[in-house]
Amino acid sequence: MGGYIGARSGTLSTTAANVQDVTATDTTPEVTIINNTHEDTDGGREGKVIFKGQQSGGEESTLAEIQGSHDGTADDEKGDLIFRTNDGSDGSSPTTAMTIDSGQNLLVGTASSFGTSGITLGANNVLYSAAAGQNVANFQRYTSDGELVRFGREGTTVGSISVTSSATAFNTSSDYRLKENVTDITDGITRVKQLSPKRFNFIVDADTTVDGFLAHEAQAVVPEAVHGTKDEVDDNGNAVMQGIDQSKLVPLLTAALQEAIAKIETLETQNTTQATQIADLITRVAALEAA
Repeated sequence: MGGYIGARSGTLSTTAANVQDVTATDTTPEVTIINNTHEDTDGGREGKVIFKGQQSGGEESTLAEIQGSHDGTADDEKGDLIFRTNDGSDGSSPTTAMTIDSGQNLLVGTASSFGTSGITLGANNVLYSAAAGQNVANFQRYTSDGELVRFGREGTTVGSISVTSSATAFNTSSDYRLKENVTDITDGITRVKQLSPKRFNFIVDADTTVDGFLAHEAQAVVPEAVHGTKDEVDDNGNAVMQGIDQSKLVPLLTAALQEAIAKIETLETQNTTQATQIADLITRVAALEAA
């Protein structure tokens, strides 16, 4: 059974001068606020808890409020919980600071989930942050160098972002104890020749030409560098774009460079030998001519 403030029928006045605290005592105490207006408007059927105070000059000010109201315009039971605070210039109408909507999304600095500004902590455990013309996230580590962000897959760490006093490192798993069947790359030059670097601009940025790869072409040579499938679409027919991690090309490029260096060093050795032999022949010819 719930506990009620005052009689279950009727009203409770909180304007009496001697009312300072309200206490409800019961095994499961409840405070119920009922709006008896019949409506389905968004924000309707609202009930509020308003926090007020008096300034040093005696002026009464509205500091904050909590509102429960209808979420949407349908004839249903969806509700939201809205927290408002006064930034000093709101008068008696504080500004919405945080909302928990009927989808159980937590919204901070925005009235709509996954919008163009503010932070949404979705009921699906997705954290979304958006801002106009400024950073959407700022991470700081104090006192020592080390990890700033850690990434994991089912409890196992697979990468991190670490910082020092002067640099940032983006780390992926690479410890030898995580690997097996380790062999050298022996076809570096052959595979690098299969890569097809391009110059292009992105459709959304027609004025900027960049160097890069077409993802599906690079995928044929270094599959682990590319995410997604060529020409993939979702269930609604929308394109699912491929992406590329160009850092995954570094091992292949390193192997190809080492192979090229080895070839160059072999040629240099051969050239040195040939130069020595030529010099020896010249000496002999000169000796024969002088005889």
